[in-house]
Amino acid sequence: MGVEYSLKKMMAVTGAAAGLSLFAVSGAIAAPNPNFHIYIAYGQSNMAGNGDINPSVDQATDPKNFLMLASYTANASQRSGKTTQSIKVGEWYPAIPPMFHATENLSPADYFGRAMVDSLPGVTVGIIPVAIGAVAIKAFDKDQYKAYFSSAESYIQNWARDYDSNPYQRIVDLGKKAKEVGVIKGFIFHQGETDGSGSDWQNAVYKTYKDFITALDLDENEVPFVAGEMLQEGNNCCSSKNAGIAQLKSKFKKFGLASSKGLKGNGRDPYHFGREGVIELGKRYCSEMLKLIDKTIDPDAPEVNLVDPTQSTVPDEPPEEYGPYGDAPAKIPGTIEAENYNKGGAEVAYHDESKGNEGGKFRKNDVDIYQPNMGITVGHCQKGEWLKYTVNVEADGDYEISALVAGDNGTGSFVLYMDDKQIGTEIANEGKGFSTFTEVSGGKATLTKGDHELKLEITNDWVDIDNVTFKKVESIGISNVRFESAATEGNYTVFDMQGIRLGSFTAKSMDDAMNLVKENAKLRRQGKGVFFVRKNGDKPLTKKVVIHE
Repeated sequence: MGVEYSLKKMMAVTGAAAGLSLFAVSGAIAAPNPNFHIYIAYGQSNMAGNGDINPSVDQATDPKNFLMLASYTANASQRSGKTTQSIKVGEWYPAIPPMFHATENLSPADYFGRAMVDSLPGVTVGIIPVAIGAVAIKAFDKDQYKAYFSSAESYIQNWARDYDSNPYQRIVDLGKKAKEVGVIKGFIFHQGETDGSGSDWQNAVYKTYKDFITALDLDENEVPFVAGEMLQEGNNCCSSKNAGIAQLKSKFKKFGLASSKGLKGNGRDPYHFGREGVIELGKRYCSEMLKLIDKTIDPDAPEVNLVDPTQSTVPDEPPEEYGPYGDAPAKIPGTIEAENYNKGGAEVAYHDESKGNEGGKFRKNDVDIYQPNMGITVGHCQKGEWLKYTVNVEADGDYEISALVAGDNGTGSFVLYMDDKQIGTEIANEGKGFSTFTEVSGGKATLTKGDHELKLEITNDWVDIDNVTFKKVESIGISNVRFESAATEGNYTVFDMQGIRLGSFTAKSMDDAMNLVKENAKLRRQGKGVFFVRKNGDKPLTKKVVIHE
C-alpha cells in the first residue's frame, strides 16, 4: 500500500562506509519534510547551462523557495555572471546560476525550479545539478565512467574533476544527503547529441536512472523521468534524434517529454538553445513533471528553512499506543471504514509492502489511502498486506458480511479474521474498474458479544476497499401467514442468490412454499430477483423463485 513523511532517517554510518566521505551526515532521527521537493538534473551541455545569464534577473536576488545542493566548490569570482555567491560542494544555497560548473551559464533546470515553485504554493524545490558538456551517457554509468573518462578529451576530463571524475557517485552522495531533509520527486534529463538515440542509447539511459533509483532506495513507480528534446529549429545538429528520445517512454514507469518545438538556438552553433529557449524548455520540463508527481501539500509540515534546510525536518513522533483509530471500537452491526485501521504503527496495526502513502490522503504512514470519485478508500493493495481493527459486537448472533470494493482484474481480494479465526468468505472485486465500487457479499459469520480484533488480509493483488459492513440476521416473522395442519406439511427455507438464509417456514407442498415466497415479501425481506426455496429433511429439494415486480 506505497508520502516519505513517515520514513525515519537511519542512524548515520561512517562516511567511508556510506560513500559520503565529502559530506557530514547528521545522526539525529527525524522525518524528511514532505513539502521539500527535490529533483536530480543530469545530462550534457544543454542541461549544464548554455543560455546567456542576465545578472540583474538571474543572479541579483534569491529565487523564491528554490534551492540547490551544490555539486562543486567555487568562489563567487570564479563563477559566470556577476554573482556574489560562493559555494561549497554538499551545502544548500539559493539556486543561482551557474549551478553545474563555475564557467557554465543558464540551464533549463534554473527555470524548471522557478516554475515548479510558482505552480505549487507551499512547496520548496531543490535541485541536484550534475552535468558535463559533450559527454556520452557512459559518463553517468557506474560501470563504465572510469574507462570513459580515461580516454575522453582533456576539456571533458577537466569538467569531470568538479565531480571527482565520478558524476554517478556525486549524484548518489548528494541524493542521500538530500533525502535527509526532503523527498526526491523526479529526474530531468537532457543528453544524446554525442551518442545518438537508438535502442542501445535508450537502454543505457534507463540503466543510469535505474542505478540511481536503486542506490537511493527510491521506487520507480513513484519517481518520474522527464527527458528533453534536441534543438530542432533553424540550423541544428540533432533534431533527427528526437524520435528516439520520445521512444524512451517504453523504458520508464513514469515518463514525460519536454518538447523543443519552436525554441530557437543561440545563433552561434547548431547544438545549443538560446536564453529564451533555455527558459521555455525549463518551463516545459515543469509542465511535464506536474502531470506525473503527487502534488499533495502537507499542511502540518513546518516551512522549509531556506538558510539551513536541515532545520526543516519533521520531529519524530513517539510510537502510537495500539488501539482503535477513533475514540471507541467500531460497532457491529455497522460499517467499518477501511482507512480507520487501528493506531499502533507498522507490523502492529498494519503490514504494508511499499514505502509511503501512495495516495497521500488522510493518514501519514505506509498504508495507501486515496480519494477517488467517492470518498476515502484504501488501495494499491498487495497480497500479504493486512490491517487490524478493534470492534465491539453488540449481540450474539449471525451477521451478513459485505464490502464496497473496486478493481479492474476481478481477482483482487481479501479475507477477514475475527480473533485470528477466518470468518465469512473471500471477497473479490467485480472487475469493473478502480473508479466503479460495487457491494460484494462476504458470506455470513456467527459472532459473540463483546470486544474483538478484526483483521483484513489481502489475498490477491489489486483491490481498492472502501468499507466492510456487518448486518444482523434477524429471524423472519410470518405470523400473518396461516397454515392448515396436515400430515403432508414440511419445513422450508428461503435463500438469496448469495446463499444467505432469509427465513424458514412450513408449507403443505413445494408449490405452496414457492407461492408463499412470491406473495409474502417478508419471507424474502422485501427483495426482488432470484431466490431459492429448499425443503428440509432427509431428501432435500430446492427450487428457484424469480420475483419481477
